[in-house]
Amino acid sequence: MALSLHLLPSQFSNSLPYLYIYTCSYIPLLHNLLAFIYTKSSMAMASLASSSVLLNLLFIVSALHLGAAAARILSEKEDQQQLQFQYHKGPLLSGNISVNLIWYGSFKPSQRAIISDFITSLSSSPKSTAQPSVATWWKGTEKYYQLIKSAPKPSLTLALGAQILDENYSLGKSLTTDNIVSLASKGAPNDAINVVLTFSDVTVEGFCSSRCGTHGSSVGHGKLAYVWVGNSETQCPGQCAWPFHQPIYGPQSPPLVAPNNDVGLDGMVINVATLLAGTVTNPWGNGYFQGPKEAPLEAASACTGLYGKGAYPGYAGELLLDPTTAASYNANAVNHRKYLLPALFDPTTSACSTLP
Repeated sequence: MALSLHLLPSQFSNSLPYLYIYTCSYIPLLHNLLAFIYTKSSMAMASLASSSVLLNLLFIVSALHLGAAAARILSEKEDQQQLQFQYHKGPLLSGNISVNLIWYGSFKPSQRAIISDFITSLSSSPKSTAQPSVATWWKGTEKYYQLIKSAPKPSLTLALGAQILDENYSLGKSLTTDNIVSLASKGAPNDAINVVLTFSDVTVEGFCSSRCGTHGSSVGHGKLAYVWVGNSETQCPGQCAWPFHQPIYGPQSPPLVAPNNDVGLDGMVINVATLLAGTVTNPWGNGYFQGPKEAPLEAASACTGLYGKGAYPGYAGELLLDPTTAASYNANAVNHRKYLLPALFDPTTSACSTLP
């Protein structure tokens, strides 16, 4: 599921619009035919046979009217369901899950620490970190698990796993989606989320033109859940690192100061956070989401661009301000780090919820 710059229909439901058109096209013709037969039968003192034909045609017209109405109602119901954020009955990611990081390209150790500290902070004790915290933000995903009607209810614990370096660009600097899956397979296939992070000089299919990252699954030696996020600093920071860079379109308000002083990596944190929330609540494409399965809005992507109270398009919302660096943030983390994290969709209130 791509992080955009932003249905399980059966054959029958797919054919309903065509059935409706077909039915409506022939109803006037049947009415005319019916009138013709009625006139002729009256003139000829309608026989029992013509009465039978008349009754049959009345039945056909009535059935077609009912079929058209049913088709329209079912089509409208399906459209309405797609507009709702809902659970599609599939499993969520649960248990003890390692988040393995696959670094593709020339990332500095200091850049890698920005991401790894964020992953570590997801499961850190709220008592050990100033509030609001990354761990508090992540607890918002627990509401999705609590709504599932099963016993016992599923639960999830994330932990930083292995870090794999590919500094020599083993697959080149222009990658396809298949290349991303291949890189993701370098990590453990089971009980893990393998996160592929590409450096700023790597182009990836669809990057900047239609997506900032994506998450998905692959079946090979195991059932692999993976995430990919690119560093947009030199390619499209206005699309994938806002609000730390002016947007390409819309209101041109001044960019915010990045909390870790790295526009590319702080933008990656936002996208990694967004996609991790989507991965755990919709790992296999049949969990929680809104809209079509092929392009779903998920736990965080349903709230794109919202970071603080009062947010609206072009304005990130009311945020905390670091008095020393003037950086904007909304979450504290381990090693005294600060991050800006997106709002999460709250399935209990059907509204986007930001950190206080």
